[in-house]
Amino acid sequence: MKKFFVTVLLTVFSVVSFQLSAQPSKTETSIHAKETGKLFIDVHQLEPGKVKYEDVAKAHAKDLATEGKYGVHFIKFWVNEEKGLVYCLSSSNDAESIKKTHAEAHGLIPSLFYPVTEGTEAALKGKKNLFLDIHYLGAGKVTAKDVAGAHEKDLAAQQKHGVNFINYWVDEKEGVVMCLSEAKDSNSIIETHKEAHGLLPSSVLKVKQGE
Repeated sequence: MKKFFVTVLLTVFSVVSFQLSAQPSKTETSIHAKETGKLFIDVHQLEPGKVKYEDVAKAHAKDLATEGKYGVHFIKFWVNEEKGLVYCLSSSNDAESIKKTHAEAHGLIPSLFYPVTEGTEAALKGKKNLFLDIHYLGAGKVTAKDVAGAHEKDLAAQQKHGVNFINYWVDEKEGVVMCLSEAKDSNSIIETHKEAHGLLPSSVLKVKQGE
């Protein structure tokens, strides 16, 4: 009887092992491409009032068609049509590879590159306007740990002001922090930051997001 049970267990183990080995590796299927490189946000400063989201989406599609050649992975982009600003989030080993991708894809070269650390992303609710607010805190005067602490305070205060903070990105070297959120208006974001930690943004941009 003991020999019988051992035989059954070995058979079950073999079947399970075969099924697991036949499944795609998690590394191959579910790990985000950005984990293989550094994160960057590059900024295109174009002419105010002459940038349309649809045009940026077309340029982004060209980036996606070209990115593999240079080892870049474009993740998201945000457009402020009024001021002619475009922010692109991507993963790459270096900024030069991103620049080469943009140059070959459509010829629009970013004026700024920020190597960034990001927070933990929250879900979009899609019921309010989307904003990107920018803090210029001074080169070398902020750390990712500091921003994570401030972000937790934002999360604790956001409901009172009807804001939904989605994520943030920080460039420690340049002292730049960018926060993405949903809100009724820019003032709601400013009031949340003011109550949470007192660090007010230098600018708050209403944006459209693409992927």
